[in-house]
Amino acid sequence: MARTTTTSKAIVLVAEELEPEALAWLAARCSVVRENPDSDAFECALAACRGLVVRTYTQVDEPLLNRAPELRVVARAGVGLDNIDHQACEQRGVRVVHTPDANTQSVVEFTLGAILDHVRPRTPARPGLSLADWKSDRERARVEHDLADQTLGIWGLGRIGTRLARASNALGIETIYHDIREIPETERCFAEPVTCDELLARSDILTLHMDGRSENHYLLAAKELARVRPAVLIVNTSRGFVIDSAALAAFLTSNGGARAILDVHDPEPIPSDSPLVGLANATLTPHIAAGTRSAKLAMSWVVRDLWDALREDEPA
Repeated sequence: MARTTTTSKAIVLVAEELEPEALAWLAARCSVVRENPDSDAFECALAACRGLVVRTYTQVDEPLLNRAPELRVVARAGVGLDNIDHQACEQRGVRVVHTPDANTQSVVEFTLGAILDHVRPRTPARPGLSLADWKSDRERARVEHDLADQTLGIWGLGRIGTRLARASNALGIETIYHDIREIPETERCFAEPVTCDELLARSDILTLHMDGRSENHYLLAAKELARVRPAVLIVNTSRGFVIDSAALAAFLTSNGGARAILDVHDPEPIPSDSPLVGLANATLTPHIAAGTRSAKLAMSWVVRDLWDALREDEPA
């Protein structure tokens, strides 16, 4: 990868891609080294860097920290900190900064779009038909419900879940949620708090918005799937590991009217022998919910917080 240096002595190692504007901003203030973690030059740069910028696939763990004696700040250009050992960083006095709200809008738009594609699919018109065939096409394209006829269940009413609840309320959709936190009524966007059992039993559409804590592994497994509706739509844009893939595959196989739209997976990339691969009622997308230019740029601006932390200012 190309290297960019300035007269400043602080070395910042950029291990994954940033948007050009943010990279240029950082390079104007310190010595930037861009190297892939699998390159030989990465190890040399790691030993000397005071700042490290990562996205999703660089694991910042004890072995890496042991090879970075000068490291003072780790910047995650993204929301979750699943790939960063926060405790190990804290023990070494390494500051961790990230961009918790950078992709909220893009993920909400993706989630809502996925739901609408399922509930209200659009069939292209065929020109040149007879009136009878035209009427037949219209009849085949008819769907059972308006979206407002459905109950939307949100598992996790954090930043993304809250904004989704706001959009759902604007569309007149009955919205329920379950969260481990007690959320003030003024912050629920008219969503109704329910138990986990009630969320599973009542949701026509179940969308998952959990963080990366270890307790969230396999939150949706065989026991939980036994409680959901047989024609439920399950959408996951949070973490792949919150769903037991084998249990979900068994559920989808037994319930042809159910559907899953999964944008996150465990592991990534999706292995060819995943039990979900090839199921007609499972749509697997390649972790693209935050894939807008606006979100990528907002995440890349974590370099401002990194620079503040290097100067021992308080990052935003």
